[in-house]
Amino acid sequence: MGSRQAANLARAGHRLTVWNRTASTAEEWAREHDATAAATPAEAVARAEVAFTMLVDGPQVRAVLDEATAQPPGGLLCVDMSTTGAEQARGIAAMLDRRGVRFMDAPVTGSSPRAEDGTLTIMAGGAPEDFERARPLFEAMGKLVVHAGPLGHGQTVKVINNAVAAANASTVAQALIAGHAAGVDLDALVDVMGAGSGGSAMLALKAGPMRAHDYTTLFKLEHMLKDVRLCLEEAASAGVPFPAASAAADVLAAGIGRDLGEADFAAMVEVLEGFAGRRLD
Repeated sequence: MGSRQAANLARAGHRLTVWNRTASTAEEWAREHDATAAATPAEAVARAEVAFTMLVDGPQVRAVLDEATAQPPGGLLCVDMSTTGAEQARGIAAMLDRRGVRFMDAPVTGSSPRAEDGTLTIMAGGAPEDFERARPLFEAMGKLVVHAGPLGHGQTVKVINNAVAAANASTVAQALIAGHAAGVDLDALVDVMGAGSGGSAMLALKAGPMRAHDYTTLFKLEHMLKDVRLCLEEAASAGVPFPAASAAADVLAAGIGRDLGEADFAAMVEVLEGFAGRRLD
């Protein structure tokens, strides 16, 4: 995701210095996009106005930005586009604030193809003036750019969205299995649901892969489980239940037990087929 987003920034005319934990990856990308490869995170931000991070989780983001901002340039704005949860985002912001560094959380939704063509949805949390400063950069990477509110609210919106996506994907899989068991034409079922009140982005994106048992990875099942668990933590902190997200988390966790963590989360259907004792064909 990060390399694709950075490519859109480069195409928009921005000068980039990039760092990756695998140096050869950064060096190859830099050659292809007329950018500079840095040997360390600190080197990457040494002359930067805005620094973007795109990593797996909050502890990774904190570790990289801690190293990168030990002696930060004046006026640096750090924008984390990972999915970390609001609590992690606020903790990272507090660390950076003590160093005079501004921070925004700006997670994204959309698969790798949307990152490549610059049509991601970006939900940003932070001060309005920081959002306006970063807006032109966001618009080079995304089609829908939303200021979700104060720091951490981008994360909250993101994990709720992903919990809904996971619950919808689970429902699609269950509907396919129920239709298969009833002996109905699954093409007809999918067409009718897609044209009616049963339609959803998950039906459009995942019904085909589920029926074909094609789990070519667009978004890893293990990453979806992480996001749904973050959503459940947010809901618990707010004092409300989220039963649909809890049920989806159970299916995803069972997918991990089946060694499907690296597969696309369409592989939820494998777990639900196991529950039903029936396989789609």
